Amino acid sequence: MASTEATRPGLSVVIPVYNSEEILPVLVERLAAILSTLAEAYEVIFVNDGSRDHSWERIQEVAARYSFVRGFDLMRNFGQHNALLAGIRAARFDLVVTMDDDLQHPPEEIGKLLAALTPDKDVVYGVPEVLPHSPGRNLASRLTKLVLQKAMGAEIASRVDAFRVFRTQVREAFANFVGAYISMDVLLTWGTTRFGMVEVDHHPRRIGTSNYNFRKLTTHALNMMTGFSTLPLQLASLLGFGTTAFGMVVMIYVFTRVFLENAAPAGFPLLVGIISIFSGSQLVALGIIGEYLARVHTRSLDRPPYVVRGKTS
Repeated sequence: MASTEATRPGLSVVIPVYNSEEILPVLVERLAAILSTLAEAYEVIFVNDGSRDHSWERIQEVAARYSFVRGFDLMRNFGQHNALLAGIRAARFDLVVTMDDDLQHPPEEIGKLLAALTPDKDVVYGVPEVLPHSPGRNLASRLTKLVLQKAMGAEIASRVDAFRVFRTQVREAFANFVGAYISMDVLLTWGTTRFGMVEVDHHPRRIGTSNYNFRKLTTHALNMMTGFSTLPLQLASLLGFGTTAFGMVVMIYVFTRVFLENAAPAGFPLLVGIISIFSGSQLVALGIIGEYLARVHTRSLDRPPYVVRGKTS
């Protein structure tokens, strides 16, 4: 009878790297200590996302030291989700774990993710009890997850996190995806609806500061809305119906004053107000449509989600 150890699936850990040269050696040491207890076959894939420090040199050094480490160097900074996609497509084993490079996701918690990946689940998120960021960052994160929930159409979206495990087979759903704007969580919904979550420890960033701020997270949320959801177009339609209804109410009010009281409302202020409301709503709707046209234009350019400069041997 085969041993339990021999039946454990292989594990690929994918980590986007950006300006983390000081953290990488510690991260690899902790991964080396834990992965050997979780899987017979495993690998760690570092994707250098255009770092401005010596992160790529550190990746090459740890790849030379540890046989299970692989590294990819992107031509420029494409973004965290683009770098994730590059690493996920390069994964060799049955399960993929994604995590940040700053040790906010403790490697020792990977076991909890694997235990929660039961046969009825294809994706499991490791969520913190308390968000370990500043109030502004947490607010932006909640906004992003709210948008993501609408884009994914899944309740679990409100608890998504970069610390996740999923079956590598799911990536077949987006194997041919091409585009500059990527949301890995939305792409995962293209392949499955079987999501789960488990509470794990999240630690404060040990070195440096987060590369995500309120502005970047808000921009990411807007990109997700216009790139993977029709919600803004629906809102524009509702805005159009709302202003039309308002115009009809105003018109009824004017005719009522004319026929019942033989007096019309003051003309200029009322006219300016109505024109301002209708002009504003039209510009908002045109702006939303313009955002979608911009996405169509970008897709028509056939821009790749990432370009690899080099990789470790």
